[in-house]
Amino acid sequence: SSGINAEYGDVGKNYPLEIKHASFWSGVESLTDPHASGTDIAIGFASSGYYCSEKGTKMCPASESVEKKHTDINNQLNNAPASYFGHVLRFKRKGHMNYICTRNNSFSNRSQKGTLWIK
Repeated sequence: SSGINAEYGDVGKNYPLEIKHASFWSGVESLTDPHASGTDIAIGFASSGYYCSEKGTKMCPASESVEKKHTDINNQLNNAPASYFGHVLRFKRKGHMNYICTRNNSFSNRSQKGTLWIK
């Protein structure tokens, strides 16, 4: 799962975790789309808004979801929007998340990574 602000595990790695293996998303909720699950939020961020959820929510039409959108996202995100509003998040627990921006990442000699701490 390539994407924007995707969780990654080891700081020595230059690729994100699959959403199903990322623990961060189960500890957040969206204030902008309260019906979005952690997986829906992760999908939106990971696809730079190309998909807005897994199956659709009250704020995300099913036609824009992974399940129903007819055109797949380009593996380099070339057909993803140039900008993405995202979500305003509320954190339900303390901890940290290592994140990576894969849109501008060559996976070998250039990476954009950081750590988000919730205290």
